[in-house]
Amino acid sequence: MSLITTLARLEAVTTGRAQPTATVRHRHLSERPLVFVPLTTAGEAGAPLGALVGTDRRAPRLLVVPQPRDRDLRFAFLAELADVVLPYVDSCAEAVETAERNETDPETGRRVKVEVELCADAPQLIVPSRAGVEFVRLLGRSMRFRRTAEQDPETPYPAPPRVPLLGRWLTHFGERARVPGSSLLAAMTELLGLHWATGQSSLEDQHLGAQLAWIAPPPGERGDQAALRAELARGADGQLWCPPAGPATDPAFDNRLLAPAIERYDRARTALAAAEDGLEADDRLGALTAAEREIRELVLSRTLPTWEKVWQGLDLLHELPEAAHVEERWTRDRWSFTGHRDRVVAGEPPQPRRDDAVTAANKLATREREQARLEAQEALDDPLVMAGRRLAGEAFAGEVVDVVMAYSESKRPSPRPLVTVRTDDRPHLAERARAYRSLGGKPQAAEVVERAAEDLVVLRIVDRMGRGKEPEAGSVPEKGDRLCFTLFEHEQRGGAKLPDPENTPWTHGGPPGEQVPEAPDSVTQEDVL
Repeated sequence: MSLITTLARLEAVTTGRAQPTATVRHRHLSERPLVFVPLTTAGEAGAPLGALVGTDRRAPRLLVVPQPRDRDLRFAFLAELADVVLPYVDSCAEAVETAERNETDPETGRRVKVEVELCADAPQLIVPSRAGVEFVRLLGRSMRFRRTAEQDPETPYPAPPRVPLLGRWLTHFGERARVPGSSLLAAMTELLGLHWATGQSSLEDQHLGAQLAWIAPPPGERGDQAALRAELARGADGQLWCPPAGPATDPAFDNRLLAPAIERYDRARTALAAAEDGLEADDRLGALTAAEREIRELVLSRTLPTWEKVWQGLDLLHELPEAAHVEERWTRDRWSFTGHRDRVVAGEPPQPRRDDAVTAANKLATREREQARLEAQEALDDPLVMAGRRLAGEAFAGEVVDVVMAYSESKRPSPRPLVTVRTDDRPHLAERARAYRSLGGKPQAAEVVERAAEDLVVLRIVDRMGRGKEPEAGSVPEKGDRLCFTLFEHEQRGGAKLPDPENTPWTHGGPPGEQVPEAPDSVTQEDVL
């Protein structure tokens, strides 16, 4: 947590209202996101109870599992979920554009530019909280290996044909959510927490109702009072006025309302199965329908408030202007989406349970590189974020008080102007440290020459001045300019090339011989009831 965020939290406690920690929106928001509000059964990981899902704020689709322990009902729920999610994914996969990408020529081994298809847009899945992101990953893990009756007629508990495909897509969303800056799968509490600081802990911010109460409290009420009421206030029936953001439910709801309703559903289903004649079956079918309707109303009462709050959070975020580098990060999401679409169309197998050593190392390196890139871009896009880096001694801003033209000592002298900057910041400057400023969207490097005084820093500009003996116009700061230099790089370099999986040493699982394909999942811990 930066000092700016800490100060904002303290001010939020004092004023009773969340304080902004950003002046622009640092994540992409789709004009047509798919909002997914899941609900799970208490005490059983991954057992869905119901969900509200859809792209229309006024017409969400309610999905319910009246008996979560029934495998057939759970597969029916997942099939209904696939009927909503897969058409939305396909709608983004249809429109494409031509883009250039660097690829390795198999004959020469050189990097060449080739024209490939890139999806013009990508789907965006919004869940209420971080727990919802983990639930999406768990659903994908439990679905993508399922066998259908067409694949294996003798498989027990065959899944509907669309379920394994949905599992592959949810797995991709979950994996992409681990890449810093990605927006394919986003939690509303994290999006809001990135742009506002409340007067409560980060754990308490996972309650979407309480977090929104700090950001937009009711007129005439402090945010802390509204948040406390959102967390604890109950009605005359003992139920929370503002249900948690899920997917877990409140124990009072489970014990007093849900459990008795499921018991009535089970009794009605048992009675229907034991009916001896048509008239009796009609009566008992009506009782079963009524019991199922009661469970649907209960699930709707728990998910609808959260559904509305997710859209309220989207409204708040849309009010912020989009940051400059957001489109670049969204383009990388589009590349990721296009790549997975191509793998699915090509008939490749689902993602493995465990990555091999090379794939795991590449994923880790990518996430580290994207984290550093994200932190740099957010600071460059937002002066409030940059202020936190300046307070941490990782950047400094000031006025140019002197510029002395100098040249390198070489056969072909190049311009190396000395720029003196007066600053009130206290950057952590090491000898011959590198500093960077943004010039036309690209980083211009400078070398710290000396600290002439407590508030004077002398820098030597070393690049982006053209190839001539005289620097290009605008490439050298002028006296009186206000500049901001960072001590962190704006662009991240790629790491060392890793060996191919077949060439990994035995200490990392290779070199592999004949690989036996993994058998599909039969029963996992998530299925044990």
